[in-house]
Amino acid sequence: MKRIVPVIVLAVAAIGMLDFNLDKFSETSQSEAVQKTKPEEQKSDFRVIEGVIESGETLYSLFKRYSLDTADILKMREASASVHKLRYMVANRPYKLIVDEHNRVQSFEYTIDDTFLLSVARDDKKFTARKIEIPYERRTGQVTGVINDNLISSMGEGKENLRLALDLSDILAWDVDFTSDIRVGDSYKVIVEELHEGGQFRKYGNILAVEFINNGMVYKAFRFENNGKADYFDENGHSLRKAFLKAPLSFRRISSGYSKGRFHPVLKKYRPHHGIDYAAATGTPVSAIGDGTVIFAGKKGDYGKLIIVKHANGYKSYYGHLSRFGKSIKGGVKVAQGQTIAAVGSTGLATGPHLHFEMRVNNRPVNPVSIRTAKARPVPAKAMGEFMTVRARLAEQLDSIPAATAVASGDSAITDKRRSDGV
Repeated sequence: MKRIVPVIVLAVAAIGMLDFNLDKFSETSQSEAVQKTKPEEQKSDFRVIEGVIESGETLYSLFKRYSLDTADILKMREASASVHKLRYMVANRPYKLIVDEHNRVQSFEYTIDDTFLLSVARDDKKFTARKIEIPYERRTGQVTGVINDNLISSMGEGKENLRLALDLSDILAWDVDFTSDIRVGDSYKVIVEELHEGGQFRKYGNILAVEFINNGMVYKAFRFENNGKADYFDENGHSLRKAFLKAPLSFRRISSGYSKGRFHPVLKKYRPHHGIDYAAATGTPVSAIGDGTVIFAGKKGDYGKLIIVKHANGYKSYYGHLSRFGKSIKGGVKVAQGQTIAAVGSTGLATGPHLHFEMRVNNRPVNPVSIRTAKARPVPAKAMGEFMTVRARLAEQLDSIPAATAVASGDSAITDKRRSDGV
């Protein structure tokens, strides 16, 4: 029995030491756990500030409003200078700030436009900036309408409807002059991307397909991307692009059509009028209808301020009664189709602001409306099979859209919009 007691004592002592070590281990583990969670606990000290830029607000005034450390302003501006200058902040654009317990900015997000965000983040003691594309959810939408006045009014009010109308007119600009060709009862069907954020519609994306009926003529366009470049083609894969646009202005009323014997409102007598007059407000941008070289830019008699552009195959286009010329526009300068070259005015022999536009072939005046030119390159032969597949799918969608009907009242038109998941 005397030999057993020490063993028991030793055993008890060992158990005590084990308990002590376990307690010590537990305390150490808890200490380490505290240390590991410390950064997360520190994050809870961060605060998030969100809002929209107020009219006239600057980054400095934003910092002052929330009592932030203004020493960071210069660093943030320097970091973002090559991405987006922070001195240019537009009212009503959303922003988001993450600030630490010392009122120092850890990150700043600013919505540049409908497509991009500016992200400025602190990394150690410096800031880095980058432009991030807004991650929209893409869906497919359908829009139909009947025109009782003009394309814009038929689309309805709002910035996105205006943008959709302009995009549609751009696609068909080589075939339809939306200032003179439009007739009451013309109709359209459009398949278009709709971009959603947080379950809410934000804006339209690319137009995927169009069917436009103008004065009984049916025009169709299909968007097709090949080798990273997208363009619009007809049902047979021919490009909609041509050497000349149908008009040098968009959505403006023509005040006087082509005529060999027009009654001149100033001279009070009939005389040939070898062109088209577009009534438009002073300052309205004037576009070159095709690629070419400016051979005259100056004042010329009844034309007032005039630009003459020489194109291929003996064609020349005239733009008269201008208020001013575009930047760098002078004799010898090359211009591209659609490039702004001047602004509408009333110089020369004119009763009010309008653009006088005419075309000549080998120095002989011709009716601009009658000119038909070759189309651009079609879909490449090796991509034609893929194009036909895309076209068939989009054509089936167009055919499935019920045609819109005109409004019997005085409203401009009825526009029907249907949205569905896709793309």
